[in-house]
Amino acid sequence: MEEIQEQQNNYWLDKSLETIRRANWYRSVREVSGLPGAIIELEGRRVINFASNDYLGLAGDPRLIDAAVAATKNYGTGSTGSRLLTGHRKLHRELEQAIASLKQTEDALVFSSGYLANLGTISALVGKNDLVLGDQYNHSSLKKGAILSQATAIDYAHCDMLDLAQKLHQHRANYRRCLLTTDSVFSMDGDLAPLPELLALASKYQAMVLVDEAHGTGVMGATGAGCLEYFGCRDREAAFFTNGKLIQIGTLSKALGSLGGYVAGSANLIDFLRNRAATWIYTTGLSPADTAAALAAIAIIKEEPAIRKQLWRNVNYLKQQISSTNLFPSESSIICLKFDTPKAALDRSQQLQEAGIFAPAIRPPTVPTSRIRLSIMATHEMQHLDTLIREIF
Repeated sequence: MEEIQEQQNNYWLDKSLETIRRANWYRSVREVSGLPGAIIELEGRRVINFASNDYLGLAGDPRLIDAAVAATKNYGTGSTGSRLLTGHRKLHRELEQAIASLKQTEDALVFSSGYLANLGTISALVGKNDLVLGDQYNHSSLKKGAILSQATAIDYAHCDMLDLAQKLHQHRANYRRCLLTTDSVFSMDGDLAPLPELLALASKYQAMVLVDEAHGTGVMGATGAGCLEYFGCRDREAAFFTNGKLIQIGTLSKALGSLGGYVAGSANLIDFLRNRAATWIYTTGLSPADTAAALAAIAIIKEEPAIRKQLWRNVNYLKQQISSTNLFPSESSIICLKFDTPKAALDRSQQLQEAGIFAPAIRPPTVPTSRIRLSIMATHEMQHLDTLIREIF
């Protein structure tokens, strides 16, 4: 009987994998060698890298590497336990204070990943008697956090504030607390959430707002604080920043060139999460190396705005040179080219790789429409951009 059951299980797995392959949804890893950067070695071949979230090119910066090495020598390779037990280091608190300073919030809390930050924060803030309204294109971590919380979770149409207003009017009065969730920069499209309008609706309907700034931090705004700064929300919606109703979440693994996640907000919000966010309480603290690298990255972002300006020069140059009806609207350093089928996107990505350009195909179920996703970096040189323009457009 056990042998029959095992055969049935294996058959189920084989059948599912075959279905994935037939749909051109199959995924596998590709080995990258050497340091990250605008040029990488992919499976033994040098290619121009348009696949990275390392927007400022800091992941290979010697200053981050030196900071990580020094922290490893001083504190070891791992934090050895949760932050509430043996896992807390002075570096963790310094990083949290640096994040709060960048975001201009009262405090911040560092998690071991951005995914864990979203899961833990959402499930701590809302429960069975509450409502979560999220953008339909939100990152998986926002959607899974809402499910984990056991709150009623409803999507509103992508960036559609009229649809959100209608859903708030219809449902808000039936629930104790309400949380609105959105990415600030949508990572698979490149467009921005309409944060001023969203905050206005939250104020009207007495809702909390969680903004995931994973792809905005370090990139958007005058100081790189993110889209809330970019839209001027910190001045217009000051009350949200001090009463715990606005929660900013992000990662340390994109423009900050390290690993981990954070929550930034009011002091009482952060204190509450230290006591209620299971993915912080029961997880080993961020490694000393990752913590120190992120701390070094924030210092660079504050002290060297020229890096961010170079990123936007590259973005603006590329957007000025390209014209295609197949482009998704973008206000960020993410540019996506639409394809009718997964196979068409895969074929074009392979052609580009053969021409020395790494530009990945993104397919369902990650996105509803297949595309090639281009990430622009501050470290891309003009010849890199011109090569891309010549090969893809």
